[in-house]
Amino acid sequence: MKPDIPVLVLFGPTASGKTAILEELFIQNPFAKAEIISADSMQVYCGMDIGTAKPSLEERSKLPHHLIDIKNIREQFNAGEFVRLARDAINTTKKNNALPFVSGGTGFYIRNLILGLPASPPSDPKIREDLKHELSQKGASALMDELIKHDPESANRIHINDEYRLLRALEVLRLTGKPLSSFARNDNSTSSESSLRFIVFGLKLEREALYKRINKRCRKMFEAGLAEEVRSLFEAGFTPDDPGIRAIGYREFFLKKNDEESQSGVNYLLCEDYNAVETLIAQNSRRYAKRQNVFFAALPDVIWINAEHPKKAAQEIKEKIQAIVS
Repeated sequence: MKPDIPVLVLFGPTASGKTAILEELFIQNPFAKAEIISADSMQVYCGMDIGTAKPSLEERSKLPHHLIDIKNIREQFNAGEFVRLARDAINTTKKNNALPFVSGGTGFYIRNLILGLPASPPSDPKIREDLKHELSQKGASALMDELIKHDPESANRIHINDEYRLLRALEVLRLTGKPLSSFARNDNSTSSESSLRFIVFGLKLEREALYKRINKRCRKMFEAGLAEEVRSLFEAGFTPDDPGIRAIGYREFFLKKNDEESQSGVNYLLCEDYNAVETLIAQNSRRYAKRQNVFFAALPDVIWINAEHPKKAAQEIKEKIQAIVS
């Protein structure tokens, strides 16, 4: 039996226009009542607003959003937690007689929500201890190089400072001889959540146009006070050692002190060359967008939408939704 309300999904690389399209669909010219479930791994963190392009409080008052500002910057957030909370939000939205609309750029989260979480093997204490010893002796770069060679998909979504996830991916690789990213999805057919029907939209944009949008967004972030936001976080004690600050748009501000400089206990200082920081953020964002597009291309049953003109894209999505759910 088909569910009464489908789950809509909108994904696209950074700066592809997801927010503008959602505003057109549900704020400017609303055709239905909807609530947004954010699939952004960094918008979950409180205090990180400008660098994550978080929707404003005013926008959220007009269009309800879930999974925003739910974590402290020092807390980890992973795909398993996202899937659990997203499903809860979907159920809440349906109870409110609204369309649940999952939107974001964290492809790994979206894939796991649609297809199920990987059924990876249990931990092996001996392998984990060996890896910890190698980490202390060789450093994270050497371990990351091994992961890139044998499991580039996992390497793309694991930050080099995320010790737990780096060691876990290598642990699975050494235990099974297979990359963590290769494990089959869980079979959710017997769960009460298997009745969810996903309608998936993907945004596509020519590379040059996308890169121009990324550069423009970076400039607007600095004009909106990104440097001041990062400084306030640094003064509050947050550094790239914290999961939230590892995000693009934040980590680029931080310079690692050498051993002599860090004797005071402070291991980082802020870069004052904002032009250089902006250039680096834009560069890292473009590289990330390229990886996102490669990842998104592998998702099944996607309805692709040209995102060059947000109003046209919104109208096309609206028409396709109405045709599918009618």
